[in-house]
Amino acid sequence: MARAEDPAAAPGVTRLGLGRPSPSFRLRSPSLNSVRLRRVFDLFDHNYDGEITADELCLALDRLGLGADPSEIASIAAGHIRPGRSGLDFRDFEGLHRALSDSHFGAAGERATEESDMEEAFRVFDEDGDGYISAAELQLVLAKLGLPEGKSMSRVREMICRVDQNCDGRVDFIEFKHMMQDISVRSSY
Repeated sequence: MARAEDPAAAPGVTRLGLGRPSPSFRLRSPSLNSVRLRRVFDLFDHNYDGEITADELCLALDRLGLGADPSEIASIAAGHIRPGRSGLDFRDFEGLHRALSDSHFGAAGERATEESDMEEAFRVFDEDGDGYISAAELQLVLAKLGLPEGKSMSRVREMICRVDQNCDGRVDFIEFKHMMQDISVRSSY
């Protein structure tokens, strides 16, 4: 991953060159952001030991098609790992997220609307861009993330049935939005 001087940051501050920064990298709802960040942490913690090593970060980024330079990832992560630990625990991971978010987008002033966050998340799943998430598309994303649900088409179809309000066998943007809002409401209890 290339580093580029960030004109919005203090002189000498660099940011990761992951292509165009995503406006949804920083979410406005702290509780929703924490839930989503925890899910990302759990996905990246490949061996479920409560820590994410630089190797696990690289593995997750590679699976998502975002290839990463292992030495650069190790260097970035090292600055957030507390002494005596071999990887990032969730608190360290939150700190890394905040630091990367601030270096990409500046202080909290630059935030996209929740609708655009949802649209971007939807596009991750809607690989063919037809406006629907099919069972095959959901299975592909789950498999890329290394989740066991990605191995079973019947499990994927079950997941779709839970949110498929019009029973067409696929998830449209409205259904996706309802699902995400429901997750947000349930996680705030």
